[in-house]
Amino acid sequence: MTSLQTLDGRRRVVIENVQPAIDCGRFPIKRVIGEHVDVEADAFSDSHDALTCVLRYRHESEADWRETAMSPLGGDRWGASFTITELGQYIYTVTAWIDGFCSWRQEFVRRGDAEDVAMALQTGAKLVAEAAARAAGENQLQLQQFAEELRTAKPDAGSALAVSETLSGLMRRYPDRRLATDYPGTLRVWVEPVKARYSTWYEFFPRSCAGEGMAHGSFADCEKRLPYVAAMGFDVVYLPPIHPIGLSKRKGANNAPLATESDVGSPWAIGSADGGHKSIHPQLGTMDDFRHLVAKAHELGIDIALDIAFQCSQDHPYLQDHPPWFRRRADGSIQFAENPPKKYEDIVPFNFECDAWHELWRELLDVFLFWVGQGVHIFRVDNPHTKPFPFWEWLIGEVKRSHPETIFLAEAFTRPKIIYRLAKLGFSQSYNYFPWRNTKSELETYFTELTRTEVREYFRANLWPNTPDILPEYLQFGGRPAFMLRLVLAATLGANYGIYGPAYELMEAVPREAGGEEYLDSEKYQVRRWPLERADSLKDFIARLNRIRRENPALQQDHRLYFFTVDNESLLCYAKTTADNAEIILVVANLDPHHTQSGWVTLPLDVLELDDRPYQVHDLLTGARFLWNGARNYVEINPRVSPAHIFKLRRRVRTEHDFDYFL
Repeated sequence: MTSLQTLDGRRRVVIENVQPAIDCGRFPIKRVIGEHVDVEADAFSDSHDALTCVLRYRHESEADWRETAMSPLGGDRWGASFTITELGQYIYTVTAWIDGFCSWRQEFVRRGDAEDVAMALQTGAKLVAEAAARAAGENQLQLQQFAEELRTAKPDAGSALAVSETLSGLMRRYPDRRLATDYPGTLRVWVEPVKARYSTWYEFFPRSCAGEGMAHGSFADCEKRLPYVAAMGFDVVYLPPIHPIGLSKRKGANNAPLATESDVGSPWAIGSADGGHKSIHPQLGTMDDFRHLVAKAHELGIDIALDIAFQCSQDHPYLQDHPPWFRRRADGSIQFAENPPKKYEDIVPFNFECDAWHELWRELLDVFLFWVGQGVHIFRVDNPHTKPFPFWEWLIGEVKRSHPETIFLAEAFTRPKIIYRLAKLGFSQSYNYFPWRNTKSELETYFTELTRTEVREYFRANLWPNTPDILPEYLQFGGRPAFMLRLVLAATLGANYGIYGPAYELMEAVPREAGGEEYLDSEKYQVRRWPLERADSLKDFIARLNRIRRENPALQQDHRLYFFTVDNESLLCYAKTTADNAEIILVVANLDPHHTQSGWVTLPLDVLELDDRPYQVHDLLTGARFLWNGARNYVEINPRVSPAHIFKLRRRVRTEHDFDYFL
């Protein structure tokens, strides 16, 4: 029950349904430098009094609030926005109050009786005089003068004063906020680098960069690979774990349970006598060599991303130094990782429920901070869904408190609610279900969920058509057109995407066993030699696609994605636009890698701000140009030539010289 001792019944404004807000403000929304936060709220009161509503916001490092007026949107809904300029965390809320002067003014203009007007002028004079007491300097003198003029003015002259825009502007600067209502609580925004929203990833295994006659690659070999990656247009190179690899229970080629002396083991079986999570595999090089690789990558506009996998081999120093961090089986042996019937005898998970969990958490935080100290600010986190949610919320918050530029990619192929929870907790980007969304309805439904619901406020999909763990069936049987198509979809449906190479550009498509998604001769267990200059490589196609992404800002965000109608279930049509519709990228893709497909595309001319004049569609992949008319236009796509059109729409403009050209 409400108590009169805690209630100020004079505060008559109600504020509710403030958006964006994730789980009623429990979690922050996400933005990057330069973006806007568009805030809406319901604000209303009893009676017909006018309200003033303001959006209040500040960076977490600031003590003072900044404010911007909210505009009425209809139906007691109000809206305003503010721009993000700094990394870190912003706080925002809404305040509203009954605006006495505005209420008086809107009633005043409806008065007609001279006596009624005269009395209203006295009321207005009192309101202006009260505002003058809140003002200072020249503004105070101006308001005092307005108050005196209202008190002494004849009705006709007073009416002109009452509706003066100068007076209204002054009154807005000095409102009476004593009975303002504050939204009960504040909301937060995590602000990250632009690369959290738009990035292009390339994964390769450093040990497979070996030169001719070498058994194992090094960081020096990786440096030689960087120009190849840069030429394809990637700006993030992701390296699987670079730490020492255990010998105990080491897996052999193709995940054989028994390894030979020549088998190199899985990089995810971390730790040996050479060290653990803060050490480097001796055959890769030294810490100085790694820092040199990071510096060379930066010279090419590339960030090095590291894989952080919180698990150990049975030879990791942690097992000797911190035995309580691990579980034991009934026979006293160490508990290895398993997901029955699968067994991962070479990997030992941490016991996050041990009594020494505080110590464990602090050590794992220090792993991240150690690599940040080596110049790494992007991390791909292995299987975060198998570690406690509170752990990630704490760890990511601690890292970002001192290093807000850090980006975390969650490798969490798990249930939707878990994937989304990890994003809410602070992961900047996430793997997702894209590898298994192949049909038109699957793609439209999934990406509508990601871009047109509340999910878009906290979840950023990073689209990977393949990974070392995933060779989708579509790629196994679709041939070159399938690889090209899934690349186009990943690069245009998502602002963040990546590939595992060189397997992708060389179209590796043979599974270890029928019906499975594991690669035959997987790099997870052995060193591979890749013929990078093979004539049929997709590297030039990839470079062209990434150049299209760089040159067209519409493809560098996910919030303005629209799906359009095509009368053929094998054709998918969608567009991405800039906020002002100045740039429109239209993609029409043939989802059938084996057959030519055709159909009629229907575009909503009003949404795209196109009129009834012809417009040009320029295919950025092939260079072809077509003149389209109206909403319905015919397309035909042969996947063996190109599996998709990436059109840039160019509106037709008539100049003063009476000839047409396309923008």
